[in-house]
Amino acid sequence: MSKNSRLVYSTDQGKIRPEESKPKRPPIDGFIRIQKETKGRKGAGVILISGFDMSDKDLKAMSKKLKQICSSGGTLKDGVIEIQGDHRDVIKNHLEKQGLKVKLVGG
Repeated sequence: MSKNSRLVYSTDQGKIRPEESKPKRPPIDGFIRIQKETKGRKGAGVILISGFDMSDKDLKAMSKKLKQICSSGGTLKDGVIEIQGDHRDVIKNHLEKQGLKVKLVGG
């Protein structure tokens, strides 16, 4: 190889640049954020609840409790609780009764 040429393709080294890892959980600043999202869900709305400073076990219990209060399904992904349907007011009231600071985010 000459000085002026560069490697375009090689099979002996794998990926040239390592993939950047994303943080597993959203940043925590003391506020619980409640957001409605329909993007990428074929019009079906879900509520995203993030900002909890809890262990995974406690977060799973909180997810279960919120789903029971809303009588709805949902899941827990990377520290964010997803609840099916639009239950922002019910969730906000419940979390504020527990002494947490809550913000409604988005429209």
